[in-house]
Amino acid sequence: MTFSALGLIAPLLQSLEALGYKAPTPVQTKAIPAILNGRDLMAAAQTGTGKTAGFALPLLQRLVTEGTPVTCTSIRALVLAPTRELAEQVHESFRAYGQHLPLSTYAIYGGVSINPQIVKLREGIDVVVATPGRLLDLYRQNAIQFNQLQILVLDEADRMLDLGFAQELEAVFAALPKQRQTLLFSATFSDAISKMASARLHNPVSVEAGPRNTAAQSIKQWMVPVDKKRKTELFCHLLKKNRWNQALVFVKTRQGAEQLVAALQANGVNADSIHGDKPQASRQRALECFKTGEVQILVATDVAARGLDIDSLPQVVNFDLPMVAEDYIHRIGRTGRAGASGEAVSLVCADEVDLLSAIETLTKKALERNEEEGFEPTHRVPLTNASGQIIKKPKSTGSKAGSGNSKQGILNNWIDYDSPAGGSKSGRRRKSKAGASR
Repeated sequence: MTFSALGLIAPLLQSLEALGYKAPTPVQTKAIPAILNGRDLMAAAQTGTGKTAGFALPLLQRLVTEGTPVTCTSIRALVLAPTRELAEQVHESFRAYGQHLPLSTYAIYGGVSINPQIVKLREGIDVVVATPGRLLDLYRQNAIQFNQLQILVLDEADRMLDLGFAQELEAVFAALPKQRQTLLFSATFSDAISKMASARLHNPVSVEAGPRNTAAQSIKQWMVPVDKKRKTELFCHLLKKNRWNQALVFVKTRQGAEQLVAALQANGVNADSIHGDKPQASRQRALECFKTGEVQILVATDVAARGLDIDSLPQVVNFDLPMVAEDYIHRIGRTGRAGASGEAVSLVCADEVDLLSAIETLTKKALERNEEEGFEPTHRVPLTNASGQIIKKPKSTGSKAGSGNSKQGILNNWIDYDSPAGGSKSGRRRKSKAGASR
């Protein structure tokens, strides 16, 4: 299959050739013809499957071949994204694909001044990529109109709901024209996503680029049990032992990100962070330095789990497990992109076992356990099975905790485990919009 066989016009084929695209991915092969035919679309597509090109290419073609020129303060296509990073990434993709087309594109998001955005929108823009909160701010100030809107794309719809944007999405839907083409892309599917699709999409074509709620097969995944207080020490040990030239590390909190960066810098490691407390310019600068190799370790909260497009990223580390199981898939999806190989390791302490269980339940796969010699935990991480169920054992007798370092020694080194207060079997705790892009 070739891109030309999908019915794409010459200017788009010219851009794809310049970008080095050889053949369409499965999601592109299925999505592009349906979108060109004007159908609504509901796609299960993991990161790294080429989904952005899957909707951007046919969207650009429809805009250049159909409809009337955009007028002042109006837009013709809207792409909603959960974070600033993803909005900027998708915008750059539209610019690259549409470089030979007479179409305008623009990205709007919070964390930066709204005034330049108001000025730019006065010109009228063909394609706007936006985060929901800032889009509504502009709409309520009459800086943007939807009377010419033809196409709506919900990119990473599951993440928008995870970040608490449900009310903003409803407000956006209410402002948009009823007659439109709607495309929904999501790496994971929940009841809320299915409900949204049934209410907002008309007879959609369903596309799946692989099993839902699973990571790419090219990603090697494993975990290392460790006591919480020794996570930083263990990470520094693994960094040196495995000679990681570049790694993206996910932590739970902004404070945790800064503490880990400080510890790494104290050990002579060039590290930086991305989280919701940092200005957008600082976040963008840290990402660019990471991409160029100037920064070896980039520490991020889940605000960066989507929208980081890094070529050939070899290593992702879950320093802390995510509070929402689906975020595990999004995190490790930063590596192993477009068929490349990658590795994802999780540092897991005893009080994260419920989160581990939720991840394994979602993926239907037990993470391989590799204990690191010298870092055997005093507080053992309870065993789980392939269904994510926690296998509790009584306290062992006649053996000392942490006295072995092999997989065979795990059961003999058992210390009984009690669920921490407030622990969640599902790993799904309500997340606030703190740190998310408006």
